Amino acid sequence: MTQTAIRVDKLSDVTEHVPTFVAVGSFDGVHLGHRAVLNAMISEAKAVRARTAVLTFFPHPKRVIQQMTEPYYLGTLDERVALLASLGIDLIITHPFNDDVRHTRAATFVDDLCRYLDMRQLWGGNFALGYKREGDIPTLRQLGETRGYTVQQVEAMVPWQGERVSSSRIRRSLLEGDMAEVNGCLGRPYGVSGIIVAGKRLGHTIGFPTANIDFWEEQLLPANGVYATYAWLGDERHLAATNVGVRPTVNGSAVTVEAHLLDFDADIYGRTLRLEFIDRIRPEMKFAGLDALKTQIAADVAEVRTLLG
Repeated sequence: MTQTAIRVDKLSDVTEHVPTFVAVGSFDGVHLGHRAVLNAMISEAKAVRARTAVLTFFPHPKRVIQQMTEPYYLGTLDERVALLASLGIDLIITHPFNDDVRHTRAATFVDDLCRYLDMRQLWGGNFALGYKREGDIPTLRQLGETRGYTVQQVEAMVPWQGERVSSSRIRRSLLEGDMAEVNGCLGRPYGVSGIIVAGKRLGHTIGFPTANIDFWEEQLLPANGVYATYAWLGDERHLAATNVGVRPTVNGSAVTVEAHLLDFDADIYGRTLRLEFIDRIRPEMKFAGLDALKTQIAADVAEVRTLLG
């Protein structure tokens, strides 16, 4: 997070009441479409020396409304906050989404934004606020006439390869393992982070030791397969062949994320590893035995060198 960004856990925690331009939404992934809205807001706010704020919901409204339990997020909340702060947002509110918020009427919600933030402009793309999304753009503008704010709608048709960028498009592409599509829509490589934990050490027995990461289980992973990735240990970047999947050759069942760092040999258990997924080399396969698996991993490593070296 930048030094000037302030983070609070809910709207009522905001203590400084100053003229504010605010964007409200989930902003999962902070993709190119989100950034188009936020960059426009930041530019306008700077011109009049107003504060910029993002109110982002957590958990995602769909987790509450649809009682969704499968992996869904495009990154952790801390990563989302860091991305928002990197754009130059002054205030980031990680507001809890629960049944009370779900049933809040649009008028009450904007009253709270005005009360705690001194909201002067409300920014977004094709968005709505309040119970059953009753606060559409015309309604929000009508409310603003009596509450002293205006609504600034940014056309969120930010394209990638001729199609609109959206979080749902990114999720579909992740499930297909199409990292060119995912990374193009994000404007950066898709990342998965976690603490390096001990596995079964099968990689060591065939000459390809792997770092097994304890990833956040609510984050959506790329489709099972082997990927060319960049592996970050702090500020150190390494090339890595990363497997996402259940390891059918050794009768695995649970999904793991394991990275073989090229030209690297050190004890890194307990450290945080961040993987940036660049390209999918192949789908996950079941081999006849460890010798066949070893031969294939050697080919995968060679492919990683070609793609990233």
